[in-house]
Amino acid sequence: MKHFLLLLASLFLTLGAAAQTKPAELLLLGTFHFHNPGADIVKTKSFDVLAPKAQAELETMTNRLSQWHPDKVFVEWDWNSQAELDALYQLYLGGQSQYEQAILAKYPKPGQRDFFLKNEIIQLAFRTAKKAGLKRVYAFDYTKTTFPFDSVQKAMQQAHQDALMQQIGATFKKVEADQNQKLSTLTLTQLLLDFNTPQSNRENKGAYLDLLNRAGSVGSFAGPWLVSEWYRRNLYMYSVVQKTVEPADQRVLVLAGAGHTAMMREFAQYDSRFRLKELKDVVK
Repeated sequence: MKHFLLLLASLFLTLGAAAQTKPAELLLLGTFHFHNPGADIVKTKSFDVLAPKAQAELETMTNRLSQWHPDKVFVEWDWNSQAELDALYQLYLGGQSQYEQAILAKYPKPGQRDFFLKNEIIQLAFRTAKKAGLKRVYAFDYTKTTFPFDSVQKAMQQAHQDALMQQIGATFKKVEADQNQKLSTLTLTQLLLDFNTPQSNRENKGAYLDLLNRAGSVGSFAGPWLVSEWYRRNLYMYSVVQKTVEPADQRVLVLAGAGHTAMMREFAQYDSRFRLKELKDVVK
């Protein structure tokens, strides 16, 4: 009997260790900003996420995401403002009508309230988390980095990199035109699937290394500085996810701008704790 109990204990310890080391599924859901604050270099049209068709699609998509049973949901909200996110999510859990009335009362101007009514954090992440029965949504953004694009432009001018400046300008214009065309013709579901394709991920990362990293003379590192700051922000964000996910978590949903998730896919490929899950396989 003693040997049997020792064998049983050893088996449980082995199974427990295996359970802890099994990689969690990580779904990096890249998106555009539903409320479109116009803060990006590439300027795009707005998408009416409150339209009945878009709302119906969001219901279907969040049903499928919640049925995937995420253990944690992360959103592009300052990691150091978790308390504010907690309060907002608790208000949301109280019901849509109560939530909207509270937001309208607090933010009477449309420009102020658009974020709290239209943003993907509310429309996609909160809705999914509530359906999945989660008590908290996690903040993981890090914003104390720079994006010195003006310095990059100045460095290219001083280095007489006219061809590179033209190439960067043409690339931004093409991305802007392509995105505006898609925003005008595709459904919300099609847009989100398109933002998470291998081609989209390559385009989101490629401009930094292919173009911006070359900016400036040999002795000027304005371009690499901008690129390194973008990497730093995303590495810091990813580290918040790494340090917050627990061994028991089996499925993790990370919702952020597609530029962020494209970078994080690269990090996750070398992270033994995660196995990437594709959006198309969850919402199909």
